[in-house]
Amino acid sequence: MVKQFDVVIIGGGLAGASCALSLAKCSPHLDIAVVEANLIEGSYHPSFDDRSIALAQQSVDFLRTVNTFDTHLPFATAIKKVTVSDRGHFGKTHIESDEFGQNALGYVVEVNPFGRLLHSQLANTPVTLLCPDTVTRLTYTQDNAQLTLDSGSQLQAKLVVIADGAQSPTRQLANINFATTPYEQGAIIANIEIAGGHHNHAFERFTEHGPIALLPMSNNRYSLVWCMALEQVEKNMAMGDDAFIAALQSAFGYRAGQFTKVGMRAHYPLVYGRADSLHAHRTVLIGNAGHAIHPIAGQGFNLGLRDVQLLCSLANSEHALGSFAFVSEYAKKRSYDINTVMTLTDGLVRLFSNTSRILAFGRSCGLFTMDLCSSLKAPLAKQLMGQVTQGKKL
Repeated sequence: MVKQFDVVIIGGGLAGASCALSLAKCSPHLDIAVVEANLIEGSYHPSFDDRSIALAQQSVDFLRTVNTFDTHLPFATAIKKVTVSDRGHFGKTHIESDEFGQNALGYVVEVNPFGRLLHSQLANTPVTLLCPDTVTRLTYTQDNAQLTLDSGSQLQAKLVVIADGAQSPTRQLANINFATTPYEQGAIIANIEIAGGHHNHAFERFTEHGPIALLPMSNNRYSLVWCMALEQVEKNMAMGDDAFIAALQSAFGYRAGQFTKVGMRAHYPLVYGRADSLHAHRTVLIGNAGHAIHPIAGQGFNLGLRDVQLLCSLANSEHALGSFAFVSEYAKKRSYDINTVMTLTDGLVRLFSNTSRILAFGRSCGLFTMDLCSSLKAPLAKQLMGQVTQGKKL
C-alpha cells in the first residue's frame, strides 16, 4: 500500500531534523515523513560527533521561534567577541556584540547533544519517522513524487526535501549533479582546554599553513578547527597530545591564552561543492546536499537553516506545495544568499592562503582600517550574525 504524505524529508541529521520540526511547527496541517538511513532512537548518529557549530544570532532567533533551541542549554555558549587576525602581519580586527546592540553575535552549539535534542523532539511530534531506511527509487508524476524505500515501502509526496548531506545518494536519484573542487586542505577538529577561560571570545586566525578557528564552548573549552595541507594533517594527527598542543600553540600564538589539554581529534578533507540546481520536479535541496563550503567563517549550518526558513515561508504562501512555482521560487530566492556566502568563504580561503607580500600588506591594511571604524565592520558583523535577506538570483 502506498503511503501518502505532503512532505517527505530525506535525511534526519541536523538539517533534516531541523526542517521537519520547523515545518511541523509553522505548518501543522502538513503530513510530514522523515526517511533516515540510521536509527534515530538512542544516542548514536554518525553526523552527531564531537564537533561544535556556530549558530548565527539570526539562526538562534529562528530556532527559538520553532521551539527547538534555548540559549540556556548547557551545550550552548554565547559568542560575544570575535577577533580576526593574520599571523605574522600587523592587521587585525575585533567585533563585539555590544557595538551592534546585541547580547551575542551567535552561539557555539555542541553537535552531539544538540542532535539528540532534535531527535527527542521529533519523537514527540506527529512526524512519521521511517528509519533505518533509504530511498532506492525516485520517480515523478505531474502531481506527486513517488519513492520506493529499501524496506519495500512505497511513498507519495507533494514535495521531497533532500537533506542527506554532501554525498547524497538521493540527489543522484533526482538526476541533480553536484560538482566539487578539493581545496587540497584538511581540517583537524578537537576540543581544547585553555588556562584562564575563554571569556566568550572567538578567534579566526589566518596562518601561512591555513586558518585556525577557536570557538568558545562549555567548561572553559574551545572548539578547534585547524585547517592545513593534507600531508600536515597526517603528521599532526599522529602526534601525541603534548606534542599536538605544542604545535597548535606555536601555530596560533598566545592571543587566546595557553592551551592545556586536547580531547579526541578527528579530521576530514575540505571541498567546495555546489549542486547544479537547488530544485527538480517536486524536489528541493537543503543544507550540504545543495552546498558544501569551507568552515573558515562557520557559515555552513546557518546557510542550511536559511534554506529551512524559506521553505517554511513558502509552505504558507500562495504557491501550491511542491508545484513548479513553489520549487522554482525556492531556488531563485536562495541563490543570492548561497552565492554570496560561497563566494565570500572561497575568496577568504584564497586571499589568506596567498603568500604574496603585496597581498599580505593589503590584508593587514584592510583589517587594521576595519578595526578603526565600526561602519566598516558592519557588513562582516551582519554576516556573522546571519542578518541577510533573500535576494534575486545573481
